[in-house]
Amino acid sequence: MLLAKEFVTYLSRQLAAKLGSNIIEISNPTAVAELMGTIITDELSIEDKLNDEVRALLEEYSVYMSNNNISYSEMFRRIKNQLVAQRKVVKASGRDTGDPMKLSRDKINEISHKVVTALRKSRDCRFRRDSNDVRLELVRLISEILLNEDKAEKAARAKIRTMKKEIPEGSEEWDLLHKRYYAEELRNYGIDLHG
Repeated sequence: MLLAKEFVTYLSRQLAAKLGSNIIEISNPTAVAELMGTIITDELSIEDKLNDEVRALLEEYSVYMSNNNISYSEMFRRIKNQLVAQRKVVKASGRDTGDPMKLSRDKINEISHKVVTALRKSRDCRFRRDSNDVRLELVRLISEILLNEDKAEKAARAKIRTMKKEIPEGSEEWDLLHKRYYAEELRNYGIDLHG
């Protein structure tokens, strides 16, 4: 998944806590955070399931691809883009669309619409403002938190790059260092995934 489950949990808790009482009244923040976490996870897993489907299709065509000298990555991209267009899936990765964050602006908007729809049906909250005002506040909060997450990610990668010994990305050592530095940098931005 594009965002770690721990980060989705953190994001959901923050959204439930930071949605202003002048916009929405939340009687059960834990239940609202869980509801939002489920929606965000479901939205992000759509593309994961699509990727799995494309991989399964490509296994069937591996001989064809090698006979016609077509690279796996090129064919993966083509088939995925075709399925995305057919199913009208909003791509989750912001980097695919030029957004600076992990999630695309379109995906954040889609998530915000689904969260607002679910919150309107929930007995754990009551809207004090128009649904679109709540949605826009959700977009603002998600974007703000994701920008800080992106800064932490970049800082963790920079720390690893500046080490005396070159550590190849994807190696066990790189993964361990990245996890540690990433957690440190998140704390610098006030993000505690376990709090």
